[in-house]
Amino acid sequence: MVSIKSKGDFKNFNKFVKHMMDHDYEKVIDRYARMGVKALSEATPIDSGETARSWDYEVHYSKGRTEIVWTNSNVTKYGTPVAILIQYGHHTKSGAFVQGIDFINPALKPVFAKLADEIWKEVTSY
Repeated sequence: MVSIKSKGDFKNFNKFVKHMMDHDYEKVIDRYARMGVKALSEATPIDSGETARSWDYEVHYSKGRTEIVWTNSNVTKYGTPVAILIQYGHHTKSGAFVQGIDFINPALKPVFAKLADEIWKEVTSY
C-alpha cells in the first residue's frame, strides 16, 4: 500500500501559475531568441559576411514545451548550411580538410545562462 500525505496548500504554486499566465512569456522567449541571433551573428567567422548576416530564429510552441530554433539561410549550391561547415569543418575539392571552429556553442552559452537565471528568479520569487 502506498500512502501520500501533504501539509499546507498550493497558494504559492497557484500564484506562480497565475503570474505566468498573466505575464507575456512569449515576449521573454522572443527577446532571448533575438539575443541568440545577435550573439551568433557577432561570433560567426567572417569571410564575405553572408553567413553572419543570415541568422534567424523560429519559436515552436507545443503542449508543455517551448523551443527556440536558430536557423541560418546561407547554404552552398548543394544545400549544405555554411554555418555547419564552419562549425564542424569540411573537405575541400582538392581533398584537404578545413578544421571546424566551435563558434555556435560559446556564442549561445551566455544566452542560455541569462535565460536560466531569469527563469530561476521568477520561480523562486514565490
